Amino acid sequence: MNYSDDTIAAISTPPGEGGIGIVRLSGKDAFKIADRLFHSPKGRTLSASKSHRIIYGFVKDLSTNDTVDEVLVSVMRSPNTYTREDIAEINCHGGMLPLRKVLELVIREGARLAEPGEFTKRAFLNGRLDLSEAEAVIDLIRAKTDESGRIALEQLKGRLSEKILKLREALTQICTFVEAYIDFPEEEIEISSKKEMTEAAGSILAELESLLKTYEEGRFFREGLGAAIVGRPNVGKSSLLNALLQKDRAIVTNMPGTTRDIIEEYLNINGLPLRIIDTAGIRESHDMAEIEGVKRSLRAIEDADLVIAVVDGAQALHGEDIEVLEKVKEKNAVIAINKSDLQGADRELHSRLKPYSPRIMNISATTGKGLDELKNMIFDSCLKNWKEQKEGIIITNLRHKIAIQAAHDSLGNALKTMEANQPIEITAIDLREALDRLGEIVGAVTTDDILNRIFSDFCIGK
Repeated sequence: MNYSDDTIAAISTPPGEGGIGIVRLSGKDAFKIADRLFHSPKGRTLSASKSHRIIYGFVKDLSTNDTVDEVLVSVMRSPNTYTREDIAEINCHGGMLPLRKVLELVIREGARLAEPGEFTKRAFLNGRLDLSEAEAVIDLIRAKTDESGRIALEQLKGRLSEKILKLREALTQICTFVEAYIDFPEEEIEISSKKEMTEAAGSILAELESLLKTYEEGRFFREGLGAAIVGRPNVGKSSLLNALLQKDRAIVTNMPGTTRDIIEEYLNINGLPLRIIDTAGIRESHDMAEIEGVKRSLRAIEDADLVIAVVDGAQALHGEDIEVLEKVKEKNAVIAINKSDLQGADRELHSRLKPYSPRIMNISATTGKGLDELKNMIFDSCLKNWKEQKEGIIITNLRHKIAIQAAHDSLGNALKTMEANQPIEITAIDLREALDRLGEIVGAVTTDDILNRIFSDFCIGK
């Protein structure tokens, strides 16, 4: 598709009622199409307006001459726009009826409905953003805490891109040296030059390793840390969820088996987005709905980054408790002893639970006792070194991690072939592969498949 020949349009604000709703047009005919529908009381036209001006007027349906909405239109001229194309943003009243009607009219006049993420895709194709910066746009939109938003904003500013481009530049110099040797085999490589080349490659390799180490913790800020609350029925799992969220999200009764399906909510713990999952109580049952709930609970244990196993501190351990604890024994788990404030609580329970996890906390979902300590324990169990690492460049995107790992492996192979004095052509192949993999991150090397996968995750209108 020739992106310079068509003009795209979409509603760029969330669905529903609001103060303002925006229909965005981008492309060479953005002003021409908008002008056909726009009528200014002062006779002004969008095409004649200066850039970055807002014009008041009305949108009319040409087929009936009826006024559709009272609007303000923002005029932004290429190249100083988000897409580096002419952009017209029609600011309507924020209801779905006027927005849909205006969108239908601009499409009738020659615009095309934008694909998901197509505005940002054009920003990439027109050199406004590189690929990692474009991906940071959706990370910023989806950020659920200040810290995850800060990380996305750092990537949008190009900090990761700068790092990758510096590594590519250093790697390009090594490739140039190797390619020159292949092209001019009669020239001898000086030992000092070869040593400098291997040292430079080793330095790049170390920096790639450093970036890879940030991913396992950094991804939690992009995707959220998945934490499953599990336990036998009626130990206080739903009460704990409500207490952590500080709202009545889950139904709580004295009847075991009230929770039949998993419930998911997000919680902010020290800037970490925690995707917390309340699960059905795990026990033997003949009720079909409860059986399915137990199956989903077991799947949640397998899929979770962290498991919060809840036991009733006011009762002796049941066989069902032991069954749950055995299932979480090999997982990253925190054991929460609930109802520990009640009289008759088992004071020896803590020591009996140590074989199942070193992280054990006394809490009360009713009074809130121990909940702050539990949050800190959850954070520390998954982000032990975050305070030291968060100031540097962080890898949060799986695509970036895979590309860096591939570049790391190829560069490692190149170093091995150099040290083993194997044919220099083999070294060159691995070096080129490492260079290409790093290029995939910033978009220096792309395929339609990569672009389609990235921008399909965006909403229409962005």
